[in-house]
Amino acid sequence: MSSNAIIHSEEFTTEQKEYLQGFFAGVVQRGFTLPFVGHTTDGRITADPASQLVNQASPEEEPTWFDTPVSDLSREEQWKYQQDPVEIWDKLLEYSNQDRFPNEEDRFRLKYHGLFHVAPAQDSFMLRLRVPGGILSSHQMRGLARISDDYGVCRADLTTRSNIQLRGFAPRHIASTLYEIQSLGLTSKGSGADNIRNITASPITGLDPRELIDVAPLAGAMQAYITNTRAMYDLPRKFNIAFDNGGTITALADTNDIGFLAVRVTEGHSIPAGIYFRVVLSGITGHRQFASDCGLLLRPQETVAVAAAMIRVFVQHGDRTNRKKARLKYLLDRWGVERFLEETEKVLAFPLIRVPIAECEPRGPIDRHAHLGIHAQLQPQLRYIGISVPVGQLPSDKMRAIAEIADRFGSGELRLTVWQNLIIPNIDADKLDEACHAILAADLSYEAGTVLSGTVACTGNKGCRFAAADTKSHAVSLARHLDERFPILDQAINLHVTGCNNSCAQHYIGDIGLMGVKVGGEEGYQVLIGGGADNDQGLGRELISSIRFSNLAPKLDGLFHAYLFRRKESETFLEFTRRHDIEELRSFCHQEVV
Repeated sequence: MSSNAIIHSEEFTTEQKEYLQGFFAGVVQRGFTLPFVGHTTDGRITADPASQLVNQASPEEEPTWFDTPVSDLSREEQWKYQQDPVEIWDKLLEYSNQDRFPNEEDRFRLKYHGLFHVAPAQDSFMLRLRVPGGILSSHQMRGLARISDDYGVCRADLTTRSNIQLRGFAPRHIASTLYEIQSLGLTSKGSGADNIRNITASPITGLDPRELIDVAPLAGAMQAYITNTRAMYDLPRKFNIAFDNGGTITALADTNDIGFLAVRVTEGHSIPAGIYFRVVLSGITGHRQFASDCGLLLRPQETVAVAAAMIRVFVQHGDRTNRKKARLKYLLDRWGVERFLEETEKVLAFPLIRVPIAECEPRGPIDRHAHLGIHAQLQPQLRYIGISVPVGQLPSDKMRAIAEIADRFGSGELRLTVWQNLIIPNIDADKLDEACHAILAADLSYEAGTVLSGTVACTGNKGCRFAAADTKSHAVSLARHLDERFPILDQAINLHVTGCNNSCAQHYIGDIGLMGVKVGGEEGYQVLIGGGADNDQGLGRELISSIRFSNLAPKLDGLFHAYLFRRKESETFLEFTRRHDIEELRSFCHQEVV
């Protein structure tokens, strides 16, 4: 090698770097002061370490990203390290102005603005919004209908996070769409990729006669903190938060990374009587785990601060190397809950209070059907009407009709639910008949068959490249078949249909859960039975490993027939399926029903 050769640090092998670091560490241990050579701004050289200049005589270390060597980062973390996805607006405008779809890296980064390039299922963009607490105005609903008509497919999709998606946008329209969304007082920022997803809450919070506390302000405050805090967009993986008011309809808090559940503490315990929140952690039902109580009891005003602290701990210590191990669950698996809480306390300026759950009153009963139909509100003389939107597909003309009904008979407010339906609140009892007539005149329904009313489905292969089946069409078809075949069903039954093992429709918690699979080249499903959440918490058991969709209905006919003729008095479908072992349930599926 020539004596004039320049050796660049990036040419060092890993072994060479380790040797140099060990060499200099040894020098320090032997009592030598590490040489310092710094270059001042006027071109001179200093040997003073106190100058706080970069030591050019120190062996170069590999840069890190959240304490992880860059070379160890997963592909997506490398992309985030190379360019901040939040600061990609100039590129977004470039793609829009050139009517061009993004490359692979920017396809990921654009999700930070709610834009999903859903090719090959649809060679277009889907836009996912943020609707904290699922509360929307009639004005916003009309605006979304207009945007969908102007740029999309004249339809909105209501999601399982009380949210809205719009589909079918060409690249040239994405900038205009985001501007118009912002003009409606809405945002899509942080609604996809490694971000905190839409903040959910009990859908009739503030209206519920049986609630313990209105959690809508907490969901709104959580969203405001996310919006105003750059660190909330630095997560290693997606994150779900829910606020449950302890009332009639749940927020499915136990399926979230953090769930806040309102509870009552009565007199005679270790803390003053009042309304507090229990905290449940690391729900991820797609990985067969519910969130579990972590022992904390919070005052309502502490919930958002504690969530912020927990997220910051997750940001700093979550896995950046393996996408499959990057959710909060895996950090808690590695650390244990107590260490996680200790690290959270280090971020907080107030202590966390541990109180046994036995000191809290048990949660009251849950009405699994209260998101549909006519119900009394907390406010005298007012009612809400839950409207059925099968698998969440809402055409733009019906969006306008719903907005008009909310203005004429209600307060101009709408509530979205995790069951892909919506609620019109604050209807005067004297106007109830007229409001119901208007709903029916708009070809909408506030009543549905007991299966269709509880049916939830993900996008499916018509809009997602991961899905193995057309979940939405299949879900509606199957639910309607069961409702027509068994019209005497008198219990709410939840059918959850998801396209792949990502389980966006949470098939593990359905009375019946279907996950799309290919069967001999045809669309089919794995069938689970007996899942539930909240007071019915439990993961579904495998009933059928795989079956063509065309062969599924007769199997479920046999099961439903057995339920109707073998159930005990007042026994729900869920209780019936849990009372029998899998082999018995499979035998019912093979019975022919005439």
